[in-house]
Amino acid sequence: MAKVTVKDTEITVVKIKDEDYLCLTDMLKAKDGDFFITDWLRNRKTLEYIGIWEKVYNPTFNYGEFAIIKSQAGLNSFKISVKEFVEKTNAISIQAKAGRYGGTYAHKDIAFEFAMWISPEFKIYIVKEFQRLKEEEQKLLGWSAKRELAKINYRIHTDAIKQNLIPPELSPAQKSFVYADEADMLNVGRSLTRTYRVFARKNSQAQFASLRSKLGKQPKVATNMENLNAVFINDGLPQTERLEKLNKIAIQQMKVLENIEDKNLLTDGNK
Repeated sequence: MAKVTVKDTEITVVKIKDEDYLCLTDMLKAKDGDFFITDWLRNRKTLEYIGIWEKVYNPTFNYGEFAIIKSQAGLNSFKISVKEFVEKTNAISIQAKAGRYGGTYAHKDIAFEFAMWISPEFKIYIVKEFQRLKEEEQKLLGWSAKRELAKINYRIHTDAIKQNLIPPELSPAQKSFVYADEADMLNVGRSLTRTYRVFARKNSQAQFASLRSKLGKQPKVATNMENLNAVFINDGLPQTERLEKLNKIAIQQMKVLENIEDKNLLTDGNK
């Protein structure tokens, strides 16, 4: 469950079968005057829109019952609740929920049309806030995926050390030393310092300073080094040879990333 705030109105967003549904009950608070969701639902254009949406997304929608309901739209005596509408038509675009977070919820496609009924301005703001919410969720998903990938990479690396570098007769303390030694080689403070030294000898001071600044923002390089080190360990390469290879690859990858960032800056500057 999440919430978005539009013009001082807090609106609940829930997941129903992996789809986003917004609380119409919350949204209604933003409409001036005494109105009910049934006032919106009894409107012919509302029913037409819901009917088309259900036709596209709901294979079990009851068109017979829907046709009867739609034929009554516009009559002064016509009134139907969300619960009754769902029960008769098997609609999935709109739901009435009970309990702590109870209320009327609608699929985002329908909720945005409900927002238009409240006011065009309200619709624009709620679409904007909903997009912001989705962007934040994507960032969190990306961060979570990176964390899981880092865990997997760590396991691959430590398994490679265990299977290829640690003889069975070593004590636990000695084994810990082997792990620590390999971790030190990949540690940002030590392994990248070695990389800096190699790069500094071959490039200008300005290039070196620029690379070191950008490297701190490139965890992808460190992750790649960990993966490659595991491969080199499995291939039986000694640490000195592995370090030399990793330095060269790290420098190459950082140069590529630096070029990409520079191009992005130029592109942004020309907009």
